[in-house]
Amino acid sequence: MKAINPYLNFNGNCEEAFNFYKSVFGGEFAMLMRFKDIPAEEMDADHQMPDSEGQKIMHVSLPVGQSTILMGSDVPSVMGTVQNGSNFAIAISTDSEAETDEIFNGLSAGGQVTMPLDKVFWGSYFGMLTDKFGIQWMVSYDYPQ
Repeated sequence: MKAINPYLNFNGNCEEAFNFYKSVFGGEFAMLMRFKDIPAEEMDADHQMPDSEGQKIMHVSLPVGQSTILMGSDVPSVMGTVQNGSNFAIAISTDSEAETDEIFNGLSAGGQVTMPLDKVFWGSYFGMLTDKFGIQWMVSYDYPQ
C-alpha cells in the first residue's frame, strides 16, 4: 500500500477551504479538477451535472508534509448534501489492481458499496464504499503514465 490520506467533502466551498489550508500549510495544489472537466460520456442520466455546478471542485489535492496529501471535493446537488462530522473519507492508494480488489472487498464486507471498482477517466482503478461501521473509504490504484 502506498498511502492513506484524508478526503474532505464540502457543500460548495471546497475551493475556499483548500485555499485556506494552502495558506496554512504552504505548497501548491498537486491537482485541481472541476466538474466541468468531466467528459460528457462519463455522466449517466441519473447524475447529469447542472451547468451552475461546473466551476465546483471535483477533486483537489494538497501535499502536506513529506508523506500526506489532503484531498477534497464539493458534493454536487444531484448527490445530496454532506453533514459536518460525516463529510470525510479515508483514501487509500494501492500498489496494484489486485491489492485494490483485496482491500476494497475486505472493507466492503457487511457494508455498502457506493461506487463499484472500475477504471475511471482520470487514469485510476477506483471505488468508494461505506464499511459496516459507517466509515467512508475511497480505494484506488493509479495506472502508470
